[in-house]
Amino acid sequence: MFGRIAAVVLGSMLLGIGINGFLVPHHLLDGGIIGLALILHYYFDFQAGLWSALLSVPLILYAWVKDRPQFHGSVYGMIVTAIFIDIFAPIQFTLPIWASAILGGVICGIGVGMMLRYKTSTGGTDLIAYFITQKRPINIGLLIVLMDVCIVGLGYQVLGLQSVMFSSITILTAGVCANICYEGF
Repeated sequence: MFGRIAAVVLGSMLLGIGINGFLVPHHLLDGGIIGLALILHYYFDFQAGLWSALLSVPLILYAWVKDRPQFHGSVYGMIVTAIFIDIFAPIQFTLPIWASAILGGVICGIGVGMMLRYKTSTGGTDLIAYFITQKRPINIGLLIVLMDVCIVGLGYQVLGLQSVMFSSITILTAGVCANICYEGF
């Protein structure tokens, strides 16, 4: 129980720092629900954390029906992540875009992988990936990357080619790091 709580808090903090510190300054995207929330943030100036939680509600409800232990970890993870994303919004680092893309991906991927390892999540598409990998022998990191690439493709209209290219680097890095943390070293 302590490990799960620590994974939620530490993983959520890492996501808040990775997103705000490295992605937001260059209008880069993470994938999944947080990526959709970032598109709304960039386009309408909505709070990314709040919108990531609101967009995750259908997935959380699905978890309630299919896997109650995963539901509890996901609902807490979703709430704590949303809070840390919005609390850490003022934190932004001034680095070149390529360094921000890589570091943001590493930090976010470690946060997501840590949470998944302790059967919790942010309630986003990583929850979908978790449920699929419980039924099919698919690499969870690869699955997260595929879903995230689709989300980044949606951001092209709002953010342009440079942002999409560097966001893709972020997502690939995050997927590798999430997989390493989830499956172990």
